[in-house]
Amino acid sequence: MLHHLPNAITLLNLFCGACASLCLIYGRLEWAIGLVALGALFDLLDGMVARWLNVHSELGKQLDSLADMVSFGLVPGLILYGLIAAAWQGHWPQDLELRALPAFLLTLFAALRLGKFNLDERQTEGFLGLPTPGCTLFMIGLLGLSLSPEPGLDFLFNVGVLYGVTLLFSVLMVVEIPMFSFKFKTLQWTGNEIRIIFAAISVALIVCWQVAGLSAVVLLYIISSCFIHFFKRKPLP
Repeated sequence: MLHHLPNAITLLNLFCGACASLCLIYGRLEWAIGLVALGALFDLLDGMVARWLNVHSELGKQLDSLADMVSFGLVPGLILYGLIAAAWQGHWPQDLELRALPAFLLTLFAALRLGKFNLDERQTEGFLGLPTPGCTLFMIGLLGLSLSPEPGLDFLFNVGVLYGVTLLFSVLMVVEIPMFSFKFKTLQWTGNEIRIIFAAISVALIVCWQVAGLSAVVLLYIISSCFIHFFKRKPLP
């Protein structure tokens, strides 16, 4: 029975993503935020439990991608769709539903990324491109910020900025920029320095800015991954 546990956890991720989608459609935004966070936790746990039980299967791999397509493909598209529609509402309310449709570019590129990830044998120790959960957590941070606006950050909800965010994160998911993984092989400091330091800073950002801190965490992850890649490639003097 235990060998089915990782797949059961993956299905819980899918359930959270489906429920979060409904909450976004019906305007239960706080519930959506909580469900996405719970889905992300299940997404992290299924792999950990599979490694702990030494259970690996092609079914588990496919289920993981299918669950991620909903939780981290459809959900961020719905979030951006709502934000873009709200941004147009005050300026040009006619046909705003059509003008918000480019938000689902995120969903299309998430599908492309997940398909590539399943076929790419290079992404065992790290990632090439931004993982779909990272994209979704950034959008959740934006959604949280829209519910509790911070002074001076109103520009983030400008239509042009939101379209730019859509394009940027769509590209980041498929561009082959190496990004570090959060998989801890051991609980020791040695070999996990970057992960532990990043986790500590992430907790501090979330404590300071609550849900909006998730966007800052994702930006930190992207920037730090780029710096690590740059210094690894830079030849020693």
